[in-house]
Amino acid sequence: MGSIIRYHNLFETRRLVCLLGVVFGLALIIQYFGFPYGYALSSLFTANGGQISSSQRVDQSGNFSRSDNLKHGSVVNATNTNLINETTNETKLSDANNEEVEDGSMPPMNERSGDTLTEDVDPEDESPFKDSKLDNKSNVESLGRNSSLPPDKAADSEDDLQASNSTSESSLSRVVDTDGGGSISPAPTEAKSLEISPTALSIAPPPLVVTPQVNLDAQKEAPLISSYQNISEKEGNTGHLLESDNLPVQKRTDHAPTVGHKIHEMKESDKPIDSVVSIAEMNVMQQETRTSFRSMKPRWSSDVDQELLHAKSVIENSPLAGNEPGLYAPLYRNLSMFMRSYELMEQILKVYIYSEGARPVFHTPVLKGIYASEGWFMKLLKRNKKFVTKNPKKAHLFYLPFSSRMLEETLYVPDSHSRRNLVRYLSDYLDIIIQRHNFWNRTAGADHFLVACHDWAPSETKRIMANCIRALCNADIKEGFQFGKDVSLPETYIRAEKNPLREIGGKRLSKRRTLAFFAGNMHGYLRPILLNNWENKDPDMKIFGKISKVSYVQYMKSSKYCICAKGYEVNSPRVVEAIFYECVPVIISDNFIPPFFETLNWEAFAIFVPEKDIPKLKDILVSIPDRRYREMQRRVKLVQQHFLWHVKPVKYDIFNMILHSIWHNRVFGVRTR
Repeated sequence: MGSIIRYHNLFETRRLVCLLGVVFGLALIIQYFGFPYGYALSSLFTANGGQISSSQRVDQSGNFSRSDNLKHGSVVNATNTNLINETTNETKLSDANNEEVEDGSMPPMNERSGDTLTEDVDPEDESPFKDSKLDNKSNVESLGRNSSLPPDKAADSEDDLQASNSTSESSLSRVVDTDGGGSISPAPTEAKSLEISPTALSIAPPPLVVTPQVNLDAQKEAPLISSYQNISEKEGNTGHLLESDNLPVQKRTDHAPTVGHKIHEMKESDKPIDSVVSIAEMNVMQQETRTSFRSMKPRWSSDVDQELLHAKSVIENSPLAGNEPGLYAPLYRNLSMFMRSYELMEQILKVYIYSEGARPVFHTPVLKGIYASEGWFMKLLKRNKKFVTKNPKKAHLFYLPFSSRMLEETLYVPDSHSRRNLVRYLSDYLDIIIQRHNFWNRTAGADHFLVACHDWAPSETKRIMANCIRALCNADIKEGFQFGKDVSLPETYIRAEKNPLREIGGKRLSKRRTLAFFAGNMHGYLRPILLNNWENKDPDMKIFGKISKVSYVQYMKSSKYCICAKGYEVNSPRVVEAIFYECVPVIISDNFIPPFFETLNWEAFAIFVPEKDIPKLKDILVSIPDRRYREMQRRVKLVQQHFLWHVKPVKYDIFNMILHSIWHNRVFGVRTR
């Protein structure tokens, strides 16, 4: 009898175990279909009731939707303000399947990081662009900035920042910048250490997510906005082209209806562009943007919005102007509008510079080399008393003072082919900005701007700073450059920090006996094609690989046309160098938006040759009448003033033109209804 009872109990136990197994299996299957991105098991054992992270969700397409009442990056544990090192669960970059993705589109790097120019070196070699391993490969086979993965795929893998709370990759140390502002300083274990003075370190309590104390009534329904909530719209402008250059003249119709803002979605215009966009098509896109692009409606009103709207109305109704001293009408899309806009900028514009940010990535200008534009702008703006305000309530624009060059130099791990920690660093910085101030919240960052010249800046900022006005040297339509919002930043090669105008100018026309000149290392796929077609093929075409600095400058000064062929990316310092040496630029770089495109009529003083027409290059140049060339060269000398750095800024120089482009896009993008 006892054995029967034991057998019965054993049978019941096994049946119970099988039943539990079936129930668990069914639950797992249900959770799997409910959480197709790898969270099936974790959702069963968390207290979140199946939530995917505390600050974000993943929809069926793998896109992110941040909770409105949380900051946009890692959530800092604020329970103990006395901790010296506050640890956080940092976000890991992954693809839709939650698998870590290395950046296969990284341009190769080399070990050089200094800013000194040596003989027999291409200006673009000054920065670390190649891995030492890849340096030994042939020029043609070298991995280029545009090879490997398509830009959008590579950016997606590193910029989406899909959170995985299972791993804590690094800790965040709170530091106070030498300018006086606190900052968040991520120190990933794999990254280079930040060389911050010990005297600058202090313990600051973690920021709290609080309701801003300004205009509380207007903000009751305005939760914290993540920088991932890319709220923006595409509308556009109609520019003015000149009859004197046989370009079509179109009237401005700056009265497009405005529409309500919405969460940024992938639209047709956001998708990768496979075809080549000609300079004529870019002109049309730029013209249309002025009437169609509008940033999001501010979440609460401010007097600065009314000032911008008034400025917009005044600029649109500018009286016609003839040639003013120092300004020549054919160089501009609309000289009258430019003059009025510039005048209003000088009278009205106020910029607030965030003090947050740890050196050397923030507040550390680089003043030599091919990335000097971002450094000189930072230095001159911080010194400027006319435009800079310490009262953020009066600011029309907010400057994020980081150096894309220093970000790469400080945090990039050689041979890693990954920029995840760089993007994460900027993401953590924005967390602090969003939490400590309410300015970003008001417009979702639409009145904020950055100035970045490194080639990686577009992919590093296109998600987390998508709503900002981005002044970028790498102004590539395929990299997500948005007409009406973003600004094409001139890439200027500064050899002498104390005298940026050294060696300016060139020989007079009668001494320019070389038809066309190019020299440089074989960065990217295009330059080998250029050399294969023209090196040692024609005495009028001086097309070389690497040559000495002295010879390079002398050829620039004595050539009629200077070839500006793209390297790894669309931008090249040769565009500005040609103007600096008074040589007509010949730009061979598909989909490159030239600097100050919203203001300057580039076809008045530069030649644009499609990449496919390199075999026809000489025929194209020879077909230009001598009279036309002489006029273009004269215009190069006239437009030169807009591309020069001065130790103390002067009217219409490059510093003021960069600021004007940012001001211009904010004025024509602002909306209040």
